[in-house]
Amino acid sequence: MTDTTDDIAEEISFQSFEDDCKLLGNLLNDVLQREVGGQFMDKLERNRLLAQSASNMRLSGIEDMAELLEKQLASEISKMTLEEALTLARAFSHYLNLMGIAETHHRVRKGRNVTHLSRSCDDIFNQLVQGGISPNDLYNTVCKQEVEIVLTAHPTQINRRTLQYKHIRIAHLLEYNDRPDLGHEDREMLIEDLMREITSIWQTDELRRHKPTPVDEARAGLNIVEQSLWKAIPHYLRRVSNALKKHTGKPLPLTCTPIKFGSWMGGDRDGNPNVTAKVTRDVSLLSRWMAIDLYIREVDSLRFELSMNQCNDRLSRLAHEILEKGVGCLAETSSEDLHESRNQSLSRSQFKLHGQQAPSLPTQLPARADLPACTDYNDGGSQYPKLEFPRTDYMPLSRQDGQGSSSSEISSKDSSENLRKLLANGSVSNSNGSQSAVTPRGSFSSGQLLAQRKLFAESQIGRSSFHKLLEPSSSLRPGIAPYRIVLGDVKEKLMKTRRRLELLLEDLPCEYDPWDYYETTDQLLEPLLLCYESLQSCGAGILADGRLADLIRRVVAFGMVLMKLDLRQESGRHAETLDAITRYLDMGTYSEWDEEKKLEFLTKELKGKRPLVPPTIEVAPDVKEVLDTFRVAAELGSDSLGAYVISMASNASDVLAVELLQKDARLAVSGELGRPCPGGTLRVVPLFETVKDLRGAGSVIRKLLSIDWYREHIIKNHNGHQEVMVGYSDSGKDAGRFTAAWELYKAQEDVVAACNEFGIKVTLFHGRGGSIGRGGGPTYLAIQSQPPGSVMGTLRSTEQGEMVQAKFGLPQTAIRQLEIYTTAVLLATLRPPQPPREQKWCNLMEEISKISCQNYRSTVYENPDFLAYFHEATPQAELGFLNIGSRPTRRKASTGIGHLRAIPWVFAWTQTRFVLPAWLGVGAGLKGVCEKGHTEDLKAMYKEWPFFQSTIDLIEMVLGKADFPIAKHYDEVLVSESRRELGAELRRELMMTEKYVLVVSGHEKLSENNRSLRRLIESRLPYLNPMNMLQVEVLRRLRCDDDNKQLRDALQITINGIAAGMRNTG
Repeated sequence: MTDTTDDIAEEISFQSFEDDCKLLGNLLNDVLQREVGGQFMDKLERNRLLAQSASNMRLSGIEDMAELLEKQLASEISKMTLEEALTLARAFSHYLNLMGIAETHHRVRKGRNVTHLSRSCDDIFNQLVQGGISPNDLYNTVCKQEVEIVLTAHPTQINRRTLQYKHIRIAHLLEYNDRPDLGHEDREMLIEDLMREITSIWQTDELRRHKPTPVDEARAGLNIVEQSLWKAIPHYLRRVSNALKKHTGKPLPLTCTPIKFGSWMGGDRDGNPNVTAKVTRDVSLLSRWMAIDLYIREVDSLRFELSMNQCNDRLSRLAHEILEKGVGCLAETSSEDLHESRNQSLSRSQFKLHGQQAPSLPTQLPARADLPACTDYNDGGSQYPKLEFPRTDYMPLSRQDGQGSSSSEISSKDSSENLRKLLANGSVSNSNGSQSAVTPRGSFSSGQLLAQRKLFAESQIGRSSFHKLLEPSSSLRPGIAPYRIVLGDVKEKLMKTRRRLELLLEDLPCEYDPWDYYETTDQLLEPLLLCYESLQSCGAGILADGRLADLIRRVVAFGMVLMKLDLRQESGRHAETLDAITRYLDMGTYSEWDEEKKLEFLTKELKGKRPLVPPTIEVAPDVKEVLDTFRVAAELGSDSLGAYVISMASNASDVLAVELLQKDARLAVSGELGRPCPGGTLRVVPLFETVKDLRGAGSVIRKLLSIDWYREHIIKNHNGHQEVMVGYSDSGKDAGRFTAAWELYKAQEDVVAACNEFGIKVTLFHGRGGSIGRGGGPTYLAIQSQPPGSVMGTLRSTEQGEMVQAKFGLPQTAIRQLEIYTTAVLLATLRPPQPPREQKWCNLMEEISKISCQNYRSTVYENPDFLAYFHEATPQAELGFLNIGSRPTRRKASTGIGHLRAIPWVFAWTQTRFVLPAWLGVGAGLKGVCEKGHTEDLKAMYKEWPFFQSTIDLIEMVLGKADFPIAKHYDEVLVSESRRELGAELRRELMMTEKYVLVVSGHEKLSENNRSLRRLIESRLPYLNPMNMLQVEVLRRLRCDDDNKQLRDALQITINGIAAGMRNTG
């Protein structure tokens, strides 16, 4: 959970928040008393009281006494044994995590208890109508809105997924604790449940012992969908629909969704050699498998609900056709689908029974089928969420003694379990214990296939006959409900679809009739919409608008893949690939050509109809991987994949190079298939990241759109829509936060103007990180401060790392975030933010930016001592031990700042509470302009220009989290004496930045306009400050004994704890 989510600015009930903190803290104390003993607890409490007293003294302005107490605390920590330090770090880390859970719960409570929620659909729709927007314009704008939230695998989620689950359970128990009807016995049971959860957390290893694979990261994203977004989407769309009906008289169309989801997990290969073409294919298929599995559960619940007989003629005809074909609900279940039977009330993690025949009509109520759809995300009671945990009780596919299984007769138990194993652990285990994601086709001979068919057929003899005795034929069943027949057919096709995906993931032969499974969203929607129309026409609209409408909305929002997967690769890798091709064809070296020659070559090849890459070409492994990726993209198509993002894009040729490689792969694949590739071509999206590339973004787009082939391609294949991505992280590391913000603003204006010149619509894709230093901040504030005209009903934005869990980890918070995205984009479209009032304001921004950038770069890139100071003063070098991401911390093997990724750069400074990347240079820029007599101009800009105001507010927010004494303590203990003056100079710069930010904002103290944030930060200090001092001590010892594994563990735990206290990582 994070301070940068939108609701943090709203007042929360601090009394109830403090009550929850006290409850959880006391329970943790009880656990620790039992686990570590009273003597250590006395020491822990003494440290906490010293930190609390020092913090109180500082807040009261008694600096000398505060410094004395802090020195005493540091002295006591330095005398601790390694075991004591480790235990103290764990204890304070868990305190901070529990406080975070309490904070999130109270934001949820606030939203639930207020009668008029600001920034909700109801609130903003009312404002717009009252402000003169016609109901018809409002309705059309909402229905046409296209927002896509893209979840990424950026390595900033510090907590293990196991602990995230336990934290969710505690959040559910706190919610249960709010119930006014709890009796004394219920309350005691609740306390016992909380005690069990906290004990479990304490006894769980909080450290990841292995780096996650890209499949692990993708699995985490899919789990967010399953545990939260799946439940949140129908509720969010109901809120939109109800608000629209209230203010325009018309509800949201059933097949309309203003928000969809995308993913980079398993597709982002920029600087990550672990993301291969095969990983992308597997992750895409896994996402489809998960979608189908979720739909099966929903359809099963619907079959119980829709038990009525009355229907319209179309549905009646369809039901009779299904019965006549013998494949409907009442038909005999085919032998190959016998394995699909399972009790739907069991979660997949409890799945044990296989090989049993599925009843064709419902015989047992599935989980929560008796509850209305609106209660799905909140069971009430002390029930924990039904979550899938890693499994070990699976049966691997047999490959011993030449035994194999065929495509349609292979034991479904084995295949299904291997799929669940892949979802749980990211790999499939062979019988010899080795890890393999797929099984080669070559394992099976035709003789073995025949033998397996015979064995499988014999194993089913008697089962279906016995089932016939239990279930009479359809002719003996009068008055069968037509909805159940149709939905039974839907379920059967879904089960075959799931089975087909299992075979594809196992890389086994798959021979299914296309009529037997679902390939597209429209195929699945057709029977569901028919059921909906039938219910409406028969006067059962109240039923149609319940669980069935929710399912239809899920299908529209999630499609057949849950989240379309973007691919991302660096532009240089495409140039290397074209180098290999042009050299092989004796055309020279592509990368040595000038831009005009490249464009001429690329355009000529794109207009041609023959493939460019010879099938016999032999290339280096890196080049082959790029070609394999384009081949997988051609095989999957735009039905499964979203955009192809080119990082470090700087020229028009970077885009055309990808278009050519994509075209070539599609020609090759369609030739092999003997039919067109599935779906359409992928959108090719240039990502402008550095300040230099941002400044040239508009020119690149103009050059692209001036090329006839490209412009016609955009109009024909992408509905006249150009997507452009702007990167916040690398621009911030390149030039500092203020300059990056201004260059991003100007680049967006230029890109929009370029597209308008050619009559092309534009969607801006914002690559925002979680922290302020990487473009993070409240969603609402960020969207409302974009340049006018840059958000015209469309927006894409990344949500990264810990922010994914913070914003979307619970259904209630997810619903709120989705509403905020919708209303912010709506306001930016219908009531665009004010542009700068006069050109002078832009000139002042240029001057501030210039001074700020010079100050930032002179420190970070030009000061010869800075790199060594950075390594000494922060735990940057030790962050690699964390195992929080699958990709390396550097793009290339270099020790400089330039090739260091933005995440560890920001992460390291956040740990020391100096948060330098978010403010360095800002103070110098503001001071330079104020000293020239423009203070009043800056104050006016702050009041009237949303972009400038949000920039200053975000810097003020991060300054409120910076801590001068703690940063000084790192320097005094860890930094060489010769470099301490650099640290002192930077701290003086911090104080100057604070001074001038307050001058511009007109506030007397930091976070004056966000008192709840200030109070929340202050409440963490008694646990956060000792964690920092402990980290300093552990770093001091570790740098003298760098092979000590216990010290490494202690350091990692302090990193976890500080991240929990700061509510940010990188």
